[in-house]
Amino acid sequence: MATAIAVTSADLVLAPLDGRTPSAAVLQPPGEQSLDDALAGMQALVEQCGHVVVLYPSSLAVPHERRLQTVRSVLENGRIALVRVDLPPLALAVLARQLRQISVFDFGAGVVGSAALLFSHYLYAGALLNSVAKLDHVPVGLKSHAKSWLPGSQFGVLASPTPQLIKIGTDGAAALAGPQFGTYLTVAQGRIASDWVTSTLAPAWAVQSLHQAELPQESLRWWGTGKLVEFVAAIGDTSVLAQLVASVKRQPCPWCGLELIGERCVFCSASLSPHANQQSRSGVVSPEAGLQGQSAE
Repeated sequence: MATAIAVTSADLVLAPLDGRTPSAAVLQPPGEQSLDDALAGMQALVEQCGHVVVLYPSSLAVPHERRLQTVRSVLENGRIALVRVDLPPLALAVLARQLRQISVFDFGAGVVGSAALLFSHYLYAGALLNSVAKLDHVPVGLKSHAKSWLPGSQFGVLASPTPQLIKIGTDGAAALAGPQFGTYLTVAQGRIASDWVTSTLAPAWAVQSLHQAELPQESLRWWGTGKLVEFVAAIGDTSVLAQLVASVKRQPCPWCGLELIGERCVFCSASLSPHANQQSRSGVVSPEAGLQGQSAE
């Protein structure tokens, strides 16, 4: 029985990369669905799939976040995990697709849910922007703010894993730090006329394949402009994702008993004991070590 993955808007459900990947459930905001319908829908999802992992952005509207918490509380169900993610919108969508990909393997729900943190370390999420004047999520210097007012200015911005900002045409693509392992590049085009991401960045990062997606509505607010191209380089090969999860040491949750990776259970929020924490940390592989020799597969 595959663990269900749920998101908070339809534009966070990306097209699958293979025929095995299931879709994701979409949990509507309070203004579009009654509480009774939300409870009934979640109960049906739990009964069908056993466990549900809900990924939602840290920028989610407060009423919508409260609705998620209310549904979980009313159902009093330890089989619903609410995972708050501090990533750009397209990166959250890619992360949700990765969890959907591994949900068909023989991993327990605790492992699938806690893999969200593991996979987030491998995401290179950024955007091409024509202005950084309203960019709040990545540090922007005064000089870059001033340059953003010049006509024709464009900036390459990396939000994760390490924030970085360059001015296109001066620093060059090589200055935007990319992954050192094989990735698929997902690109969402906004209102900007530029092929820099696909023609310059993608070759510089040696991506294995390129995939187009619709720009999430939240991206305009997250990046501070609608004139952008959002991109995410991430592990796309399902077998590599599964190998990565399988290579990490697993521990039983001391409270609910679910098997997990990492230091905290996403279903009951219990932390491992200090001794188990030390063991867990020693078993977690770094991105470079975990993918060494796998990028060619």
